[in-house]
Amino acid sequence: MTLTAEQLQENWDKLLNFIPKYISEPRATQLTELYKNNEEYLVMAPASSKKEYHGCWPGGLVYHFISVVENSLAMYELWKKQGANVGCFSVEELVFSAFNHDLGKLSAYLPSTDQWRKDKLGELYTYNIEIPFASVPDRSLFILQENGIKYSFNEMIAILIHDGLYDEANKKYLVGFLPEQKPRTCLPYILHQADIMASRIEFEMEHVELLSPTPIQQEKKEAFKLEIKKTPIKQKVLGSVPVGPNSNLMNLLKDL
Repeated sequence: MTLTAEQLQENWDKLLNFIPKYISEPRATQLTELYKNNEEYLVMAPASSKKEYHGCWPGGLVYHFISVVENSLAMYELWKKQGANVGCFSVEELVFSAFNHDLGKLSAYLPSTDQWRKDKLGELYTYNIEIPFASVPDRSLFILQENGIKYSFNEMIAILIHDGLYDEANKKYLVGFLPEQKPRTCLPYILHQADIMASRIEFEMEHVELLSPTPIQQEKKEAFKLEIKKTPIKQKVLGSVPVGPNSNLMNLLKDL
């Protein structure tokens, strides 16, 4: 996906406008400062390093943030309508988690200079080796606490396990058999579904040609037709049983 300069700016403004609308003080001011202090990187940041993944293009990260926030709000209404207990977490916690779930990708990717890897492997970006390795959820939480931004237990769990069972480390939270071992709210599930939805829809927009198979030509359909010839029962019997001209069976069959 390629965004114009105007679209990049519109997305950036839209993202920042989510903060005062859904986040209360003092976190609203703190988040705004954190994002504006990193505006130069974030506006053009990709959401991943390879073309096979989501948001691997300039502005992909902000675009993904917006999609996940909007999807989370839509999924929240669906879960609520279907009878889920959404009273045990707030809409602010939902938006805060969606807004910051991939914050750990901040300054993580740099444009690749290896033309072979770009052409052959689709690696348009490379990992910034100046940053010590950490999983994206862990680094998201670290960045928040490093900037003095507090988060609730619900928000911590949602950000931590938003990748669901795609991350083996999340099994301890999501594969518990006892009720007390399961997440206490549906917030992590809503965020996970919103994240998957954003990635899948982007894939469909990028690769629409793969989702529109060419109809089989009529002549090819004809080649696959199975023709069934109806044969009278008398012919079937006569054709399958070897008999002689004087056979008793032949005399019986004449009466059919």
